[in-house]
Amino acid sequence: MKRKVYDKLVEWKKQSSGKTALLIEGARRVGKSYIAEEFAKNNYRSYILIDFSKANDKVKDLFNQYLDDLDTFFMMLSTYFSVQLYKRDSLIILDEVQLFPRARSAIKHLVADGRYDYIETGSLISIKENVKDILIPSEEEHIKMYPLDFEEFLWALGDNTLMPTIKKLYGDKKEVGQLIHRKAMDLFRQYMLVGGMPQAVEIFAKTKDFNQVDRQKRIILDLYKDDIAKHTGGYSLKVRSIFNQIPSQLQKHEKKFKLASIEKGAKYRDYDDAIFWLNDSMIVNNAFNTTEPNVGLKMNTDLVSMKCYMGDTGLLISHTFDEKGIMSEEIYKKILFDKLEFNEGMFMENIVAQMLVSNGNGLYFYSNSSRENNLDRMEIDFLVQKSKITSRHNISPIEVKSGKNYTTNSLNKFIKKYKQYLDTPYIIHTGDYKEEKGIVYLPVYMTGLLG
Repeated sequence: MKRKVYDKLVEWKKQSSGKTALLIEGARRVGKSYIAEEFAKNNYRSYILIDFSKANDKVKDLFNQYLDDLDTFFMMLSTYFSVQLYKRDSLIILDEVQLFPRARSAIKHLVADGRYDYIETGSLISIKENVKDILIPSEEEHIKMYPLDFEEFLWALGDNTLMPTIKKLYGDKKEVGQLIHRKAMDLFRQYMLVGGMPQAVEIFAKTKDFNQVDRQKRIILDLYKDDIAKHTGGYSLKVRSIFNQIPSQLQKHEKKFKLASIEKGAKYRDYDDAIFWLNDSMIVNNAFNTTEPNVGLKMNTDLVSMKCYMGDTGLLISHTFDEKGIMSEEIYKKILFDKLEFNEGMFMENIVAQMLVSNGNGLYFYSNSSRENNLDRMEIDFLVQKSKITSRHNISPIEVKSGKNYTTNSLNKFIKKYKQYLDTPYIIHTGDYKEEKGIVYLPVYMTGLLG
């Protein structure tokens, strides 16, 4: 599948010229290994892929015994994999490197040697057990890889024309028009249901069968649950509890994650390792409350007040309807045609979070539940910061609306109170593009263009 991250690999090769290794981080099954190998095939004379999920002790011993004799190290590696290595024209891929931290630590010496290029792939890169007793190489550049975005989903379906049209209209600040808008929304609902995990998208592109797609998504969810059991040590129960609670927490009006629903009297400090693990695994996207939406959103973050979104909305849908272990095609059709009597707003807000993150935005929201002053009581779903910060007007508030009838009370109060801090306010909805009273109403399929 065509992925945008591929262009970042090409740019890294051009800019780095062997002076750094590249680490691709992402959730399990997001396509890290595939894209690294495709890049290697197309951009190098030869490559070696060392998959540490199945590498034997003989391969691992090379990193333990020969780093002070790299001539022998490369000779043994080349012989074992039966691949001729060419100076400055071969790539060595260290796949699932978190499973063998010693190899990651070796990057410092391998890059300094300068003969070949190196790409690492991994998940759970920052978890304590995966960085214990190793030197994190300063010669390591990082990029994050996410599920397919809407445009990549369209590419997988063979549609290369819709998104350029949408981008042009977005840039021109024009309405899309009924015909194209209806087509875009139909395809976007398919994207929301299928999600962006490559295996699920591939099955949908070939079969258009939601039952088969759902089975694949449940395989991935089971893999995540196995990872939780294997890699979370003494706090696996807490991680599993948070993971299982995500759908019910997102159904709430405010969607803020309440630890008390897991354990009476639970505090953030009791669950911080579990929250960090899920976020580091990129299974979830955490959003935090900013108490003062000024120049730096991070400066006023309340870590105790958070929302927990699934990293992939297609997985969230299967995770939500899991009573019988398989989600019926009838439910898929009801969501597809907007006929499901259910809080669909949770899916809309989740996919907006997913699209904002994949486009490089941090996730922040604003929540004030003041009982003293009605003018202070408001909820803003997301806050997005401009890439170039100035002294004023840096923050765009975003409200997500899944239905046709909605109010803008919170957004209006927020604009009035924090006008000097704000850039363009947005309402992301299922309607067409329009501007009204200083607010931009953005079709949900344009979310990925923000930031």
